[in-house]
Amino acid sequence: MGDVILESLGAATEDHAVAATEGDAVDRMPARWVALPDSTEQTSAVMRVAAHHDLAVVVRGSGTKLTWGARPERVDLILDTTRMDTVVEHAAGDLIVVVGAGRRLDDLQADLAVSGQWLAVDPPRRGTVGGLIATAANGPTRLLHGPVRDLLIGVTVVRADGVVAHAGGKVVKNVAGYDVGKLLTGSLGTLAVITQAAFRLHPLPEAQRWVSVPVTHPDGIQALVQQVVHSQLVPTAVELDRPTASGATLCLLLEGIPPGVESRTTQALDLLGDGATAGDHAPDWWGAEPLVGGEVLLKLTHEIAGLAHLLTALDHACAATGLTAHLRGSVAVGAVTVGLAGPADAHALAACVANLRERATTFGGSVVVLQAPADLKADLDVWGPVGGLQLMRAVKRQFDPERRLAPGRFVGGI
Repeated sequence: MGDVILESLGAATEDHAVAATEGDAVDRMPARWVALPDSTEQTSAVMRVAAHHDLAVVVRGSGTKLTWGARPERVDLILDTTRMDTVVEHAAGDLIVVVGAGRRLDDLQADLAVSGQWLAVDPPRRGTVGGLIATAANGPTRLLHGPVRDLLIGVTVVRADGVVAHAGGKVVKNVAGYDVGKLLTGSLGTLAVITQAAFRLHPLPEAQRWVSVPVTHPDGIQALVQQVVHSQLVPTAVELDRPTASGATLCLLLEGIPPGVESRTTQALDLLGDGATAGDHAPDWWGAEPLVGGEVLLKLTHEIAGLAHLLTALDHACAATGLTAHLRGSVAVGAVTVGLAGPADAHALAACVANLRERATTFGGSVVVLQAPADLKADLDVWGPVGGLQLMRAVKRQFDPERRLAPGRFVGGI
């Protein structure tokens, strides 16, 4: 039967299907085959083969975020999108681009820069366009330009049964009454296979300045962030880097035309006070994940008014478990990542996460284990409590009733 399936996948992709290797495992869950379609039509054919043989499918781009979420219940087939990497259309005058899901984000940005434009996202892991949507990856500039879902105006997808569907701008219509683009954003490939996406673009800024100031006490950090948010500065980004509980840096990005940026830089220096400095280049830590490289990475959301409570809760959880935390992220948006280091055991991680979730109401947010070694998160609920779970399950049933796409990877075992 294995040879028959591989032969069918090869026929669907014009001989771009192979037996999986150890390196194709997803969170240590081994796969059996890898298919590399180069078009929506070939993707549809691959998914029809998967449906016929009841194969569980995990979609992969460059693989930079493949370990995010829970471990899939099973993986039969890796559907690799990297051959779908064409820029289908760039309407520079309309600030719109249509691109294959396998196009690498860095390559797309280089294409757009020729016309003085960019897709206004700057995630730390710069994989493919499809991965960008599937993981809802953002970066510092989300504050001004909005999240990925607001930049996405249209998608072409292949459903679990192989049917091709279109939604949003530059295409035909929405499917089943849903805003499909928004549903797919952040769904980790559990609803459909994205093959093509249309985005609205922004002009590249003429000038940029970064204004930084050292900060310490949680209450003082929160007060300063709120002052910035309610000021007339209109920063593109407001980022906090807090490697220890005793010291941190708050940094603003100001963009626009040179005279305006210069004037707002002066205002920002006055607002941030003693110790504030301005520069033409981003700090070394800007937009990067804290403690990447095998460590535990958490994603925490919070209300802006709850930032001090979040910082206090994090310090308390670390003191109780012997872990150390490096926090970094977009505090004016309410989304940060935390790298944890210390005792490499599942008990300490589970205790720290539980401690933070118990205090989550104080900062008005959530705690997700974004990444951790497989042995540490095997028995851990990486998602935590999630609102609207019944509705999400209903959407999954409508899009993928046989649970063929990355089963168990998303919240609530979806």
